[in-house]
This record gives sequence, C-alpha cells and structure tokens, in this order.
Amino acid sequence: MNRLRRFLPFLAWPRPTGAVLRGDALAGITVGLMVIPQGVAYAALAGMPLITGIYASMLPALVAVLFSGSMRLSVGPTALTCLLVSASLTGMAEPGSAQWIALAVWLALLSGLVQVVLGFARFGWLLNLVNAPVLMAFTQGAAVLIIASQLPSLLGLSGGWAALANPQQVHLPAVAFGLGSVVFLLLARRWRATFPSVLLLVVVSAGVSAWIGFEPAGGAVIGALPQGLPALYVPAWPGWATLGQLLLPTLVISLVSFLETASSAKVDSSRRGQRWDQDQDLIGQGLAKLVSGFSGAFPTSASFSRSALLLHSGAQTGWATVFSVALVGVALVLLTPLLKHVPLAVLAAVVVVAVMGLLQPLAFVRLWAISRVESVIAGTTFVVTVLTAPQLYWGVLAGVLMALSHFLYLRLHPRIIEVGLHPDGSLRDRHLWHLAPLAPATYALRMDAALDFATASAFEHTVTRYLSEHPGTQHVVLIAHPINWIDATGAEGFGRLQSVLAEKHVTLHVVGIKLPVETVLRTAGHLREGPRLRLYRTEADALRAVPDWSEAPPGHAT
Repeated sequence: MNRLRRFLPFLAWPRPTGAVLRGDALAGITVGLMVIPQGVAYAALAGMPLITGIYASMLPALVAVLFSGSMRLSVGPTALTCLLVSASLTGMAEPGSAQWIALAVWLALLSGLVQVVLGFARFGWLLNLVNAPVLMAFTQGAAVLIIASQLPSLLGLSGGWAALANPQQVHLPAVAFGLGSVVFLLLARRWRATFPSVLLLVVVSAGVSAWIGFEPAGGAVIGALPQGLPALYVPAWPGWATLGQLLLPTLVISLVSFLETASSAKVDSSRRGQRWDQDQDLIGQGLAKLVSGFSGAFPTSASFSRSALLLHSGAQTGWATVFSVALVGVALVLLTPLLKHVPLAVLAAVVVVAVMGLLQPLAFVRLWAISRVESVIAGTTFVVTVLTAPQLYWGVLAGVLMALSHFLYLRLHPRIIEVGLHPDGSLRDRHLWHLAPLAPATYALRMDAALDFATASAFEHTVTRYLSEHPGTQHVVLIAHPINWIDATGAEGFGRLQSVLAEKHVTLHVVGIKLPVETVLRTAGHLREGPRLRLYRTEADALRAVPDWSEAPPGHAT
C-alpha cells in the first residue's frame, strides 16, 4: 500500500469530514474565482489565445494535486512562466499564430517530460543550483519586463510605445479602465485579501464596456472566446533544428517554474509539519505540464499568490483544488461569453498588480549587508535579465554560473586558521583575537572544510609554507573536528604531509578526528600512532598534553 501511495499520492489524503469539505469548497471557489480572469490575462502575456489560460487552469491543476506531494498548491498559469514562454518563442513565430501555439505546447511537453524524469530519478537536489539571491534578482528583473510589456495596453497605447509621440493615438477610455483597475485592485488587496476583487473587476468592467460602447469606439477587448472543455491537442513534429532551439528555454522553464513551486510547497509542508517531497512534486508538476500541452496550452507552475490565498482561505486537503477545477469547468461551459466585452487594459491591470509584489528593491540592500559578493551576483543577474530581453533566460544562466564559480572558489580556497587558547578556554583564531601560540615551537591550525581534491593542495601548502617560514617548529597540531569528509586525494595529501613532517622531525598531533575520516585514513595506512603522530579525542585531551611536548627538548618525541 505504501508503494502504491508513492505513485498515487492522493490515496494518502485524509478522509474528509463535512466540516473539512465545506472549508475546502469555500477555499477552492475563492481561488477559482481568481484564476479564471488571471488565466486569461497570463495567456495574453504568453502570446497565446486567451482561452488557453483557462485551459491551463483546469486539468493541469487537477493532475498536479493528484500526483504531487503538496496537496494545497494552486497550479496553473503564472506571470513568470508565461513571460518565459513569450521570451523563448520571440523570433520563432508570430504571437497567437498556429505555429506559436504549437511551439508553446512543445515547451509544455518538453519541460514536463524533463521534470517527470528528474522526479523519478530522484534528482530534486538540482533545485539547489539556483540560490536565493539569483532567484530573487531574476524574479525582479522579470517583473520589470512584465510590467513594461503591459504598460502600452494599460495606458491605451494602441500603437505601442510609438503612440506617445502622437497623443491622438492614446485611447483615453482605455487609460481610465487601466488606471482605475490598478487603483481598485490595490485598495481591495489592502482591504481584504480573500475578496474576489479580480472577478468583480472583470464583471463590472465588462458591463461598463458594453454599456458605453467601448469596443465600437476603438477600445481593445477580449472578444468572443470558445465555449466548452478543451479538446486533445497533438502538435505536429517541429523538426530537430527547432527542438534544438527549444532545448535551452525548456531547461530554464523547468528550473524556474519548479523554483516557483518550491516557494509555495515549502510553506505548505511546514504548516503540515511534514518533510517536503521535492521529487514527488517534480513528478506532479511535470505531469501537469504534459496535460497542459495536450490541452493546447502552455507550461504551468504553482502560483505563490494563489497558493497563499488557498491556505489563507482555510484549505485543508486537495479537495479544495478539485472544487476550484470544477468551478473553472463550469465557467468554460457556461460563462465565457461574459468575458467578451472586458477591456484588455483591465487584463493588463490584473497582471501589473499581481507582479508588483515581486518588486522588492530593498532586498538588494539587505543582501549587500549580508554578502557583498552575492549582492554583486544578484545585481549582475538583474541587469543581464533586463538587457538580454526577450532572451531573458540568459539572466538566470549568468546568475547560476556566477554563483557556482563563487562556490568553487570558496571550495578551492578553504578557511585555514592558526588557533590559540582563548581566555574562555576555547581555541580561536590566534591573529583575530591576538592570542599567543598554543605552545612554543608549535603550529596549531584548523581547517573549516572537507579534506578532499578541492582542499588538499591548499592544506598541504599552508602547512609547508609555515614550516619554511618558521624552521624551528617542532609540533603541528591539527584541529580536525571540522573535517567531516575526506576522499582519496585528501588521504594522499595527508600522507604526503605526514612524511614531510617526519623528515623534518616534526610531531603531528591530530585532535578530534571524526570516525568517517579516521576510517579512511586508517585504511590508507596514514593513521598509525607513533613517535611522530599522536591522536587526541578532544581538545581538552590535547590541551592537557601541551606541557608534555612543550617541555620536551627539540627533536624529542613526546
């Protein structure tokens, strides 16, 4: 049964009670009322037919909640993923065309397949390739681009930014709809987060638009949308050359969309008091993308804002998403004609307000106070993301490469310090605290890193350089408890250093060595106690032995 639940997580859902179902129904309906207009707005951002935003909010959400480990996530269109879709396909096809739709579907299928394979292979750890500063900077850069892309529609610039040169091309009713919608949504969010303000805005704006004749007067509206549930969509084979062009965007969409999922899934797991199963969520999110593709839509992801609303509305189980999906299904069959007269300026306002929360410039200031290097990496990521638009995936790739380079630099340059006895009885950095040497003719050091292929050379070089600068050294004390890992290269380096010390008649004292490291060194034959090698289980044991070796004559083994 446990194995079956591994592949069918919904079997582990708690048995619902009447009270739980009522609460889940309310939460699901609340999110469903938000996801319908949001889905339409985000589809426009992705350059897709507007109805596909609703398609992406239905079956993908149901599949995700059934097969993910996190059962209280709202899966569907998100601003960041939709922007990545638009950026990836720019130059390959005309937005909204049949070729554009087919390529977007291929992005959904390929990114979904990548996530499913990674999930079954238990490769969720790849998520750690993108650290928090890089994701923060990339998200803010993408938010700037999203807002910039929506401003022409929001401000009624029918001819794009070029319309600013000719004020007559500015459609004032559209400006009123756009700016008025922004103000309303901001006030409604401050008043009550769970209020279905987006749906109310869409319904009221549609009524006002039809009443004043907004479309006949030159205003841009959603227009007629197809009714009915999505049909199976199987895209034509695009050719190997086109698939090659989609490879990099696929990888970036897979990574970034799952990072979006992680931000919500971690919150859900912590509230349930359970460990986050990132591999199972990879599978669920990947299957959702596959279903979205075969529905004729684009890649989906977990929305942080809608997931937070789901939790805030009292959702307890995955039944909340089932109710939300049912509402979206009813809307597809019966309610799409109501969206016909909604101005596009209103949809732009929905996107802008949703994305404004991603803009957090003070995050760069806080990061600068914590880490100057990481703040530079984040700043560079932001700049590259904005400047390389529409190929903004170069921003996240640049950030990942810089972060990995910084990580490798730190691994290749471990922190190795000389320690002395602090007045409180602990061993601390001798030069930082202005402490005396641990004992005469003694070099006591601590390496705060593993002893492996990346650090072995630096470890050997540090000790041998000290010996060359201090030829009278008789004892080397290695505080080994921070070393929690050693490989074959590290063992060889330790053996070479031991031989060098023995040739110079220097005694090596090893303090607090961990069992895994000790086992490797003993197996390699480099940890045989003798006149030139002494082992101590604790720092206190070593400190008690200091008088013995400090009083011994030079060259005398203790």
